[in-house]
Amino acid sequence: MSKYYPIHLDVRGKKCVIIGGGKVAYRKACKLKESGADVVVISPEVCSEMAGEEGLILIKKEYEKGIIDGALLVIAATDNEAVNKKVTLDAEKRGIMINVVDYPERCSFVVPSTIERGDLCISISTGGASPAVAKRIREELEAVFGKEYEEYLDLLTKMRSLAMSTVEDGAKRRKILQRLAKKDIFDMVKDQGVESVEVKMRGIISG
Repeated sequence: MSKYYPIHLDVRGKKCVIIGGGKVAYRKACKLKESGADVVVISPEVCSEMAGEEGLILIKKEYEKGIIDGALLVIAATDNEAVNKKVTLDAEKRGIMINVVDYPERCSFVVPSTIERGDLCISISTGGASPAVAKRIREELEAVFGKEYEEYLDLLTKMRSLAMSTVEDGAKRRKILQRLAKKDIFDMVKDQGVESVEVKMRGIISG
């Protein structure tokens, strides 16, 4: 199998279509919605979770090829082989990215297993060989990358903005930002909390 090109895709305001109304389709739809996509779900029947989810466009009918026109990406998540194959062919003809759940050989993209800690997103993929292995690795890494990373990155965002607005010298600013990214600063967040670390960061920026 050829290697995939790793990418984080901006789907905000983009039409993304889910074919299927089961629990797997529901999880895919929610993830896209959380990322800001305009999510269209096509299925004659949907699970109770899908039916109760706000912010989705539900079209309760059988799949028709014109439904995916204008979509950025399509995910086929049905248990109907014929439908999944038709969706794949229709998407390919239109140059639309397609993912068929559990059929990596039909996918133009795969959805990695991810860990999210605020702005930190770590993606794990086996190239479609074994989603179960990707999940196991994700669970192992979740213990390593705790919530302190979210707090640290939130603080870094704030301090980066301060440095950009107050330090005019580009070379000096780069050194400051590199210093703020050092591991000892992160360790202080874990040990002392963000408030005391913010004081230290401000001193580094002003110093």
